[in-house]
Amino acid sequence: MTKVNALVLHGYGINCEREMALACKLAGANVERAHAHDFFSGNVDLSGTHLLVFPGGFSFGDALGAGKVFANRIKAVHTLRQRLHDFVDQGHCILGVCNGFQILVKLGLLAHGEKGPVAGLAPNASSRYENRWVTHAIPESKCVFTTGIQSVRLPIRHAEGRLVFRSDEDRKQLFASRQVALQYADGDGRVTEQYPDNPNGTEDGIAGICDSTGRVLGMMAHPEAALYAFNHPQWTRQQTKKPDGVGEGRQLFTNAINYLETHI
Repeated sequence: MTKVNALVLHGYGINCEREMALACKLAGANVERAHAHDFFSGNVDLSGTHLLVFPGGFSFGDALGAGKVFANRIKAVHTLRQRLHDFVDQGHCILGVCNGFQILVKLGLLAHGEKGPVAGLAPNASSRYENRWVTHAIPESKCVFTTGIQSVRLPIRHAEGRLVFRSDEDRKQLFASRQVALQYADGDGRVTEQYPDNPNGTEDGIAGICDSTGRVLGMMAHPEAALYAFNHPQWTRQQTKKPDGVGEGRQLFTNAINYLETHI
């Protein structure tokens, strides 16, 4: 099998790149990091990359809205934006987490239809920054990152994570096309719109979506912050559930790397 190469972006306020790099490495990939300045300048060669990661943080201080400036910098270079679309068309994967999810939506790589954007990320319904561990139910979807996972508990930390849709029809179409990858759930594993289990108020508890190929995933929670069982604040009570010490977030990376190893 071909060794998978992952590229993790950093700089300009991104602050989760080291955890992301470790996650990809633990999943079996070769990992490199690239500064966003070099990425914007066209000095990053994607030809040998199979997984591109947009980590979380506060890129450009979330000026003009979370992820907007970062996305605009990419849009300003037409060839770069096209390279990202070509990257996906070539069968590769992209992961955007939290601020990275916001960037992918504003770029049009996610939640984008023939007539333009079908959804955007708005401030949380609570009107404040939310930081807690939440449960996610995993519906049946096209997403290669969530294959075989039924539920996962991960930390969230964001102020703009509420998905708002252009219409109810657009939201329903996302389900019909199996592009809803994660949903917020309560303690019994039931999808919920109730705070605080649903930390931002998104309808139908939508916490992550993929593109039509299933190879581009955007999600608000941080799987890279749950690589080890002891990352969870109640890990001592969960040792019998995870005796191997592996955190729940690691499987998403393992799934993507395994997929790419057999498809590139």
